Amino acid sequence: MRETGNAQARPYHHGDLSRALVEAARRILEAEGAAALSLRAVAREAGVSPAAPYHHFKDKTELLEAVAQQGWHALGLAIADARANAPTPRDSLSRIGLAYVKFARANPALYRLMYDTSRDRTAMPSHGKEVSETGYDQVQQAIIAAGADGADPIELELATIASWCAAHGLAEMACFKEFEPLKEAMGGEDAFLLGVLDHIGVLSRRHKHQA
Repeated sequence: MRETGNAQARPYHHGDLSRALVEAARRILEAEGAAALSLRAVAREAGVSPAAPYHHFKDKTELLEAVAQQGWHALGLAIADARANAPTPRDSLSRIGLAYVKFARANPALYRLMYDTSRDRTAMPSHGKEVSETGYDQVQQAIIAAGADGADPIELELATIASWCAAHGLAEMACFKEFEPLKEAMGGEDAFLLGVLDHIGVLSRRHKHQA
């Protein structure tokens, strides 16, 4: 195998080539977008022979799925950390939403890829063997800890989907220029995001009070 300057700059230990290729793919993804990704380009970025990636990934699709899996792992850790550091169980839901939005904003290309490779799956992607719960599971458990009835599986699932969608939607809209004055008035980006997240469900709460 011929090693290039990239390989010398980013050495990997024997047995770590798969990880090195995924990391190389992520660098290309964030710098140039998914269209620039190919097994040959990843091999070049990792500093290995063009044939080397085929020992670990049968095609580009499999490589992209591995990169997306790394993204889900990172998002799951961010969600778990936000939940663990929330002042109260009720606060954990908005803190999880904030962590989600900030992850999406910090990793736009990876974030898109994660959803592009997951829409046809029958379950939300897991973190990996070293983390026993998915980010989705963390959200569901946070909802129960905040007072939801965990005995009703349909209601719990709907609440989890709603919470996930709220953060996902906010991630899509948070960068809109028209919100800049409101962010400034509220004291910054995080205050704005938490304010929006704290108001999720306000219409349903009012409806219950009026009923």
